[in-house]
Amino acid sequence: MRLDKYISHATGLPRDTVKRAIRHKRVSVNGELARLAAQHIAETDRVCLDDDALQLPGPRYLMLHKPAGYVCATEDSEHPIVLDLLRDIDTAGLGIAGRLDIDTTGLVLLSDDGQWLHRVTSPRHQHDKVYRAVLQEAVTPQTVEAFAAGMLLHGEDKLTAPARCIPLPDNGAEVHLREGRYHQVKRMFAACGNHVLALHRVRIGAVLLDDTLAEGASRPLTQEEMESFLP
Repeated sequence: MRLDKYISHATGLPRDTVKRAIRHKRVSVNGELARLAAQHIAETDRVCLDDDALQLPGPRYLMLHKPAGYVCATEDSEHPIVLDLLRDIDTAGLGIAGRLDIDTTGLVLLSDDGQWLHRVTSPRHQHDKVYRAVLQEAVTPQTVEAFAAGMLLHGEDKLTAPARCIPLPDNGAEVHLREGRYHQVKRMFAACGNHVLALHRVRIGAVLLDDTLAEGASRPLTQEEMESFLP
């Protein structure tokens, strides 16, 4: 691992701040002054910043309140990405669980623990995803029945899994899914002759979006939240 990446991971400092620290002779490796940000660091190397020994932290687990206008990707040439919102966090190695469309808001989970991300996203583990939708028209009993029975979406040859659609006031609905097909909520309502005007995810599994998080803000998951996806 590069020296600047190691220090950024160990301290949470942005990479440009780390490079300035190296230039200002604040970093040593095995007792010798470090000069190159690209220096390779082995597991047995002792890295110090201002004479304080550094150690890589364990895996990171985060929740993010995604605003509209950002894509759930680690890179994109046309749109801003959700990692851009993590301004004070070293985003290297972070993956995204529970991707949302560019215009959909709400809960996104991130981690650099690949196995944990798989447990969150794999349909085999049956984690509910809960959305709040604002629709063009009120939800009908026929729509509730269609969601519960499963439906054949345009261009697909397999029924959706049974889902819950709970009517809410003001043309709203709460939707519970255990799948993650492309634009699934929007396509299911479209198949019932309705149109989604706004969509917001409030829960994945047992983890609720923290209602104190402003759009674009993030926080580490609690131990209990992280462990809710483990066996």
